[in-house]
Formats: sequence, C-alpha cells, structure tokens
Amino acid sequence: MTSDREIREHYDAYGYVVIQGLIGPSEHNDLVAATNRTVARTRSGSWPYARVVGKQFPPYGVGDDIWGVQHVMHPALGEPTFARFYEGDTVRGAARLLLGCRNDELQMELFNVLVNPVHSDFALCWHRDDIKGTAGEEEERAGLSVRHFGVQWNSALYEDSCLYIVPGSHRIPRTPEQRALSSDTTALADPLIMPGSIQVILKPGETVFYNNNILHCGAYTSNMQRATLHASMGDTRGGSARARNILQHGLEWMREDAFRETLSPEGRHMLERLVKMQEELDGKEIEYSLEG
Repeated sequence: MTSDREIREHYDAYGYVVIQGLIGPSEHNDLVAATNRTVARTRSGSWPYARVVGKQFPPYGVGDDIWGVQHVMHPALGEPTFARFYEGDTVRGAARLLLGCRNDELQMELFNVLVNPVHSDFALCWHRDDIKGTAGEEEERAGLSVRHFGVQWNSALYEDSCLYIVPGSHRIPRTPEQRALSSDTTALADPLIMPGSIQVILKPGETVFYNNNILHCGAYTSNMQRATLHASMGDTRGGSARARNILQHGLEWMREDAFRETLSPEGRHMLERLVKMQEELDGKEIEYSLEG
C-alpha cells in the first residue's frame, strides 16, 4: 500500500494497517538508545512505572519481572526523544489520516514501551480494549456501532511478532467459538487457536496502527528481545469518549507545567486538549474499560 487512500481503506476495512517509514534511520538509533536506558532503569527498579508480569491491565502494581514501561514522556525520566517522536509531523500525519480529523483536533494520550520479560514468558488474553470480554452479543454489537475516536500503534525497534489480531473484528461481534475463547482473562497457550486470527510480524522500523476494539492479544517470549513503542492518540470530536480507555493508566502527571515545558508548540496544543477533557471529568466517576 502506497497511497493515503489505500492505507485508510485497509484500516477501515480490516481494523489495522502496517506502515513503513514512520521512523527514520537516525531517529531509530536515538529511540533505541533512549529505550535501552529506560528499560534498564525499569528492570533495576529505579523507574517505578512498569507493566508487570502477571497483570494484564492497569493498575499494574509491582512485580519481579516486566513486559512494559509506562509514561515514557514523563519529564522525570529525562528522555526527550520519546516526546519528539510522538509530537512529530510524521506520527501526527498518520494519526490524522486514520482518524479523518484535522490537526487541531488531535489529542495527546498514551506513550509506553512494550518489552520482553526476562524470567518467564507472558501472554495477554484475547480482548477488545473498550468492550469487556463478558459482554453479550447485543452489548458487543452496540459498542462496536459507536464511532471510534482514537487510534493506537506499535512501532517496532527490533523485529516484533508478539501481536495477534482478528482482521475485521472491529466491526462485528464475536462468533460463539471466538466468544468461548475470550470471555475471561485466560491467555491461550497458542493464540492462533482463535478462529480468524493472524500473527502480525513487524520488521525494525515498521508500525502497525490498529483500532483498539479489534479482537487482539499479545504473547511475549523471554528469549527474544523486544522493544516496541506503544502509543495512542485521540480525536477531540469524540468529547470524553476516550476517557474510560486511557485515564485508568494514571495521567495526572501530564497536567503539570514540568511536562508541558518539555513539549513543542504542537505537542502543547495536543496536551491542552487532553487536560481539558480531564478537567471536565474531575469529580465524576469513570467506569474504566478493562480489569485483570
């Protein structure tokens, strides 16, 4: 796929699309170096925001091994390379294309890094990010009919084959066979048992964008190095629709001036839109999307 039209059509039809060239060669080197430092700090315990083995969804708590690093744009981490990538023209352009929105409607959201555990393999259950696995067919159909106002992506710094998806499942409820394999937080020994599933294999520098209500899971092996940038961006036309999906990750630090001062003008505008949503929801109870 080479044209914007082909990219958008594939994304809309199948719920995902792989894009080359989001990370340039020099930027790749900078991101690898920043990621290596960040992962080393997190494994040593000096950076506390981690996705721990044994816990699939936030809040993650503490543990002896990790499968991800949270909040990599946090000013206390001291790695500005991550924010430069997130707020850059290339990333924002891809998000605008897939969301069909204007630049002044882009909303800052999450930026984390997914890594391999070192002590044991770990896998996530098959799930949709904003519809619970226990949802019945009608509830699921209603959730899938609501317009989606965010996009998320995985940008691989090394070869990555951890993501599994069911193409087209962002549009239709699960079949009875699929439902039986995804109604709780049990991870499958072989993800490809899921009917209709495929394994997404990324080369270094490639990015897969996907609708977070596509049926998907991840399987992480301890014997293969992984460092994949995992982020999302929202569209303000959805109002507070994205809150239940992103605020459970704990984004209060993003309201602080210390973070705002690290960003470019474009980054600050995206941040202002997120903070506005947060402020509108202050004091209100939010039912978060996933548990487990």
